[in-house]
Amino acid sequence: MHMTIGPASLVRHLGQWRSGNTGDPAWRQLARALKLLVMDGRVPLGVRVPGERELAFALGISRTTVAAAFNQLRDEGYLLSRQGSGTVTRVPGGGGTIAEAIVEDDATGMIDWTAAALPAPAGLWQAYEAALAQLPAWLTGLGYEASGIPRLREAIAADYGRRGCPTHSDQILVTSGAQHGLALILHLLAGPGDRVVVDHPTYHNALLAIARHNCRAVPVGLPASGWDIDAWHATLRQTAPRFAYVIADHHNPTGRHMDAATRRALVQTAARTRTPLVIDETMADMALDGDLFGQGSADVPPVAAFESDGDDTGTVISIGSASKRFWGGLRIGWIRADVQTIAALGRLRSSIDMATPVAEQLVAAALLDGTVATDGGRRAALRDMRDRLVALLAERLPDWRVPVPAGGLSLWVEMPTAQASALAAMAQAHGLRIAPGPRFGVDGAFERFVRLPFTLAPAHVAPAVDRLAAAAERLRTRVRPITTAPAWAQEAEHIV
Repeated sequence: MHMTIGPASLVRHLGQWRSGNTGDPAWRQLARALKLLVMDGRVPLGVRVPGERELAFALGISRTTVAAAFNQLRDEGYLLSRQGSGTVTRVPGGGGTIAEAIVEDDATGMIDWTAAALPAPAGLWQAYEAALAQLPAWLTGLGYEASGIPRLREAIAADYGRRGCPTHSDQILVTSGAQHGLALILHLLAGPGDRVVVDHPTYHNALLAIARHNCRAVPVGLPASGWDIDAWHATLRQTAPRFAYVIADHHNPTGRHMDAATRRALVQTAARTRTPLVIDETMADMALDGDLFGQGSADVPPVAAFESDGDDTGTVISIGSASKRFWGGLRIGWIRADVQTIAALGRLRSSIDMATPVAEQLVAAALLDGTVATDGGRRAALRDMRDRLVALLAERLPDWRVPVPAGGLSLWVEMPTAQASALAAMAQAHGLRIAPGPRFGVDGAFERFVRLPFTLAPAHVAPAVDRLAAAAERLRTRVRPITTAPAWAQEAEHIV
């Protein structure tokens, strides 16, 4: 019996699938969007999709458009239709249903290898105890601290100072996580149709936030190492974006770290083109190796520290978070910017949400100001987890290229063929969920790459690599090479 995805659910998965800028007919855009859902695993193999009439009604388009899209997907091998059974998803050459590909000895359940995050460190509960002890002093007030409680803002400012970027608490706005901070910045700086320049690849949730704000992400490709400042200057000058979004610290997903000279050059480029820089610092504390670009990564100041080197029109807005540094369940983030920008964000915030919970802020303050110390061996343990995963991949998938990052939480692994999305779909049939490269790119780019976090529980690492290797082998032997690649896949290869 096949699982079924309803029309409303499929429409939600499709999102903003139709664009007037590509020049492609609607049926071809729909086919491309549906295929990507199958290839990256958001719609699993063997799932029955809605009928043509149902889907056409749900999307508000003609049945002819849906029929043409379905016909294209049948021809390419991504849909299979049988009389009386409806239409189900598949991969080219891989059989009709997910049941055919399920591994017989998968008794341990699905392993989710998509999250680059860690469980709470030892000692975190003590921060919650300290926060609860301090909470009564706040109960006589209203609890609405739109910019954040003073103690936390001072702790965040002091943390910037220790990292080489003098900061006053008036330059800090506390948010409910880094993603909340990015959403506020999008509301302040950009509107529907505006461009936002991003490094490419980049954090997938940032791309989703930009898309949901109806903005257009303009990619600047990352070279083999470092950042291409000349390309950044040309793109900022030619596209006139509302702002640029950059991950300079242990970049997600590649793990690379921007050196001081590149940070200075980037700020100067942004100043010359009058482009605000939004710097995502959620991975800033995730250095694993002691030597990076000839110096400790902790010795490279935040990008905002170089703002004085540029023109007065240059603006650096930094986004930070406690989620990667301490625990994902601690939904505390912050924005660092000039006082005027912080005030504008504070006024805007009142129309979106009122404030961040006081108790959570007290926890974060206790951790940041050193009142409560967390486990000091966490970094060494994470380094060992990285090295173990690298060794296992070298043993089981020797033809894959596995750069070893000096920080971050994941590996950005290059496959020998451009089949990452198909691998993600096949891996689900083997009890493994992975994040294919296109999740981190624009317009289907990075089909040669997968992101593999080294944050899995130790007991799951070897089984996850085994399942990945089995899925890769099954894909290699069961899926014939596609001699005529879809146009979007060809473009992805070109961008990479």
